[in-house]
Amino acid sequence: MHLVKPLWLTHPGELKDFEVYSCHVSPDGTRLVTAAGDGHVRIWSTEAIFNSTNPEYTKPKQLAAISHHSGTIHTVRFSGNNKYLASGADDKIVCVYVLDPNPPTHASTFGSNEPPPVENWRVLRRLIGHDNDVQDLGWSYDSSILVSVGLDSKVVIWSGHTFEKLKTVSNHQSHVKGITFDPANKYFATASDDRTIKVFRFTSPPPNATAQDQVNNFMLETTISGPFIASPLTTYFRRCSWSPDGNHIAAANAVNGPVSSVAIISRGTWDSDINLIGHEGPVEVCAFSPRMFYREPLTQEHMDSNGNPTLPSVTVVACAGQDKTLSIWNTSFARPFTITQELAMKSISDLAWAPNGETLFVTSLDGSIMAVVFEPGELGYPASMQENERSLSKFGAGRRAGVVEGTDALLLEESSKAGELKGVQGRMGALMGDSGAHAAPITNGTNGSAPALTNGSAPPANQAPAEPAPDNRVDKLKQRVTVTKDGKKRIQPMLVSASSGLAESSLPQTHLISAATTGVRSDNPHNILDLSKPFDGFPKGGLASLLIGNKRKFAEIEGDEDRQVERRLAGAARNGGAAIVLNSTDGLIPPASASKLIDNEPPKVLRPAIINPALTVSPVRLAVPKVRSIIVRTMDGSEPPHANGVDAAPGGRAEPANEDAVMLEARNASGSSRTGRPQDNDPTRMNCTKRGQSLWQDYLPKAVLLLTGNANFWAAACEDGSVYVWTPAGRRILNALILEAQPVIMDCRGWWLLCISAIGMCHVWNLNTVSSPHPPISLAPVLDIAAHAQGPHLTRSPGIIFARLNSVGRIVVAMSNGDGYTYSPTMYVWQRISEPWWAVGSQYWNTTDSSVGNLKSSSDQAKATEDNDEVSLENISAGIIPLLERNTTNHTLVQGRAYYLQRLIKALISAEGYESFEASVSVAHLENRVAAAMALGAREEFRIYLFMYAKRLGAEGLKGKIEELLRSLLGNIFIDVRDPNRDLENEKEELCGWKRQELLKEVVLILGKHRDLQRITVPYARLLGVINERPDDQGMITDM
Repeated sequence: MHLVKPLWLTHPGELKDFEVYSCHVSPDGTRLVTAAGDGHVRIWSTEAIFNSTNPEYTKPKQLAAISHHSGTIHTVRFSGNNKYLASGADDKIVCVYVLDPNPPTHASTFGSNEPPPVENWRVLRRLIGHDNDVQDLGWSYDSSILVSVGLDSKVVIWSGHTFEKLKTVSNHQSHVKGITFDPANKYFATASDDRTIKVFRFTSPPPNATAQDQVNNFMLETTISGPFIASPLTTYFRRCSWSPDGNHIAAANAVNGPVSSVAIISRGTWDSDINLIGHEGPVEVCAFSPRMFYREPLTQEHMDSNGNPTLPSVTVVACAGQDKTLSIWNTSFARPFTITQELAMKSISDLAWAPNGETLFVTSLDGSIMAVVFEPGELGYPASMQENERSLSKFGAGRRAGVVEGTDALLLEESSKAGELKGVQGRMGALMGDSGAHAAPITNGTNGSAPALTNGSAPPANQAPAEPAPDNRVDKLKQRVTVTKDGKKRIQPMLVSASSGLAESSLPQTHLISAATTGVRSDNPHNILDLSKPFDGFPKGGLASLLIGNKRKFAEIEGDEDRQVERRLAGAARNGGAAIVLNSTDGLIPPASASKLIDNEPPKVLRPAIINPALTVSPVRLAVPKVRSIIVRTMDGSEPPHANGVDAAPGGRAEPANEDAVMLEARNASGSSRTGRPQDNDPTRMNCTKRGQSLWQDYLPKAVLLLTGNANFWAAACEDGSVYVWTPAGRRILNALILEAQPVIMDCRGWWLLCISAIGMCHVWNLNTVSSPHPPISLAPVLDIAAHAQGPHLTRSPGIIFARLNSVGRIVVAMSNGDGYTYSPTMYVWQRISEPWWAVGSQYWNTTDSSVGNLKSSSDQAKATEDNDEVSLENISAGIIPLLERNTTNHTLVQGRAYYLQRLIKALISAEGYESFEASVSVAHLENRVAAAMALGAREEFRIYLFMYAKRLGAEGLKGKIEELLRSLLGNIFIDVRDPNRDLENEKEELCGWKRQELLKEVVLILGKHRDLQRITVPYARLLGVINERPDDQGMITDM
């Protein structure tokens, strides 16, 4: 054994910056990574360390220095697939790095003595899930999960593919300071200051796993507390290690009576009968060598007839801690065969073995980093990796869990998992900034060219702009020579910033949207300047005059070359008077010179509407809109065009302006009566225009309160409760529709028109067929239920947030208490789609499922104006459920109205008799979503929610519901057509716009990986031909 300790192998710094807390070796053995108090993750070349005494070695020593943490870094670990590097620090963040094959973009940090980086390691993800310092990290042996532990007593499990948080385990009662994984990939163990080691059982999650899928994964197997009853709490770490054969755990900071020890915990029984005693202080870190050894060289004499070795294998473990002593043990001897005392000046913080199993790297809090290199045969003779696999195979390593039900079941399982890798490749490609082909997002609704509703169609994605050519000015500016005051020549430094156009800042950039996207309907306030058109709104002095003013200069007035007006006004000001002037873009002008602004007159409230006497006796009374001077509505729902394409008026729904939009304007009478009687007002003037040109005009005898319209018709609701309808050309196609009270809400979609009166009656008409799907229905049930649900005492009555139509004429209402309703025209009853109960009790509320994330809101879509007025996602079937659930979140969770309901749910989860409460509510929430999507005809959402429901049923193992679901998807295919009692609904080939066989096939594939359900799923797979469909067209012989 010899010790290698190069002088350059250190973290520079003062105070405690030089203290090294962790180290690890990459799986290929070429890199050593260290972490210290200076906030840097440093990657070193192991070849340079071993050749530190060779003066002819000139290759780089430090490969990279990464500084993305704001505090001390406690742990660094390479993933087993050699793809990622993870670090955890006292800033509560876990950083995941990936090696970029491109060379580093910068030589070194300006003003530092850091050598230039050789490798380009960049941050892939910053994982936020801890509330205190992150103390240790661990990767599973197949790199499927990353586990972080910290001083907040939490154990957080992250996906090793997408790095989404899969689960947070809070079983420990104190700081968690160590984590180790079973090489058989069945368990991981965590060590804590609560003087326990907890062993968790897990199954490697698939690449596309979500938190909902892993509810029953990562379960506590056992708690080991015997060796740690009196262990001290003064150690910085409790880094334990699992032996390469999977048989033992070496647990640090154990005690045996009054002395410190290392507890060897046996797998399965979890007993700790073996203790390694000899250290004078607490042991902080244990590390098994990744290789198994033979006590003598392996020859042909030691091989059996099958080629397997007959020699017994041993394992080697290194231990170190606060006594600054390194000890090396193996299972052949009762005593350590190597003891190195006073190896450092302070505690040894971490140990890391190289993959060959004969080199050990040691780090200490005194800043030293050293390599202990053992001579061949000193530890023993390394066994092949097949010996490791052979030892682990008895624990199920490399085997699938469960029992295969047959060849058909195995084929079904392979088909079920066939699409998972494709999905994660697409997600990781987007995550890594891959510029390859991207999957088009699912956008519910239609694109600009389709006249009918086709959920799932997406507008063609705009191609990314080409990279601009390098600017020749950069080279010239770099060589610009200036002469200083003392006559010396200097090259003037150049500031390369985003504003210069020569470089791109790393800060978030503001984006200016061109006119091509201004046809999008958006609920966001206007803050976009359209630079695709010339902007002539600057004053004469330009931008400076606009910002700092014109300094009270008078404008030049035609015919007043002698400036008589300016002198007269200035004289009046000198005598103490106040000159009356107006501020224009050219300067100050007298009032007579100002032209009267006629266009873009802001609307003003004229008076309250006359209340209908029916409101005095009605159980439902809604607020009636006031009579305004001007009401404007565009055909496509966008904001009316203004001077610069930007509407600055507050309070309105700010939409991107469309210059070509057709507008209907209602101008109510605002002057005095022409006859002297107050009831004889001027008629309301209706004017339809396009680009300032009048298309048609009409007059109404009463004041207009509401306007709506689309490409099929225009509608206006008046103060006396009458509704008028025009064609786009201005023809009246119906007589006035008379309501029982004043209209308060009016909406249109396609040929459907909705009007809600002040007494809460909802009217829906199909103007194409001149009919109604159901009689007028009242909002009283919705409002009464909402009022009584708030408690026995009097509270403020809930209000209506919005009431709209979907594309098939169904009413959708969102309430201020978070409830969302729709009216069923076939059952003549209101149905509740969303409520705070799901928001508090369901695990699927605000779900992060990737499929649901692709359902984008209308503000994110760039759709052209459509012929059928299906311009907004929340107004068609496929956007209603997310919209209502967002309303529930905004009005209950965000505003804190569900505080006591949340307290009740938390109390129930831990109460006796409610163990399955959260799972049952989550399943019920998914069933509520599926039923709502089917009732609303939401094609895309029905498919997504159905698959989420199938995943959860499979995870819960609810065989009864699964069998019933599969039967309902299959339909009645063997029923007698002459049976008068047959179910016609189940005979349809399509379900919510999808073919039943396609849905059933997807559900069977989702459930196919659960072996306890294969007795149910395999017959369906055979019926659908799933088993015979091989991806590589290679069939399997199933007949023996």
